Amino acid sequence: MSPYKLSLVECPRDAMQGWAHFIPTEQKVKYLNKLLEVGFDVLDFGSFVSAKAIPQLADTKEVIPQLKLNGKTKLLAIVANTRGAEEAMQYDEITYIGFPFSISETFQLRNTNKTIAQSLAQLEGMQSLCLQHGKQLVVYISMGFGNPYGDEYSAQVAIDWVGKLTQMGIQTIALADTVGVAKPDTIEYIYQHLIPEFPNTAIGAHFHSMPTTWRKKFEAAYQNACWRFDSSIKGIGGCPMAEDELVGNIATENILQWCAEKNIDLGLNQTAFAEAMIMAGEVFV
Repeated sequence: MSPYKLSLVECPRDAMQGWAHFIPTEQKVKYLNKLLEVGFDVLDFGSFVSAKAIPQLADTKEVIPQLKLNGKTKLLAIVANTRGAEEAMQYDEITYIGFPFSISETFQLRNTNKTIAQSLAQLEGMQSLCLQHGKQLVVYISMGFGNPYGDEYSAQVAIDWVGKLTQMGIQTIALADTVGVAKPDTIEYIYQHLIPEFPNTAIGAHFHSMPTTWRKKFEAAYQNACWRFDSSIKGIGGCPMAEDELVGNIATENILQWCAEKNIDLGLNQTAFAEAMIMAGEVFV
């Protein structure tokens, strides 16, 4: 039994957001409730963003009252601006508000139609809202391991941004490999420096990866004391604002198999997970 407790964030929102055809609300609710049965630490379930930008998740408000919360799994919703954060504050069911903050100027404009400076100002407002409403802000450092746009990047730039965010009082930060460019040595370097430097900050990883490369990325982070990971059943997902061809998430079933090999017990309902795997094959067709 490992002394380390992995914290898993299951990301059906990431899986759904770029799906070509609309998944009916009733089917979404059924799938999300099955994932809640599994007992993940966090469920990244929906978003409060423009329905024009992400039509797939325009029904998040209708989904929330139908979810069967279990007292274990906390809900996380993604927002792209202050207006979305204000909407999310209205729901007691939501614990975490996630915001994609890119350290690539090109991608921040592409993803949220705001510059880095404008987004930083919005973050301050979101953090204030979260404190007022008893919620926690999770900042995803998009393009945290590099970008395809030619914008300035180094591991130190990513590390420096974590420092700036912690100074704002943000306690949960995940570096996102938005287009799947992270190399194991970069991952290792970043977490080797981040985890000791910010011991009071929960620092996670949101990797996008091809099925053949997930293990090296995952292990490079885990072996350097990163124990909060985002994943998605069947590895479905990716950012539709990033590139024309989506690079999927790390598949949750791969992480669970890895944990089984290492005798790491995550305390999940394996029967419910097997049922969720079958259901995913019906939702994402």
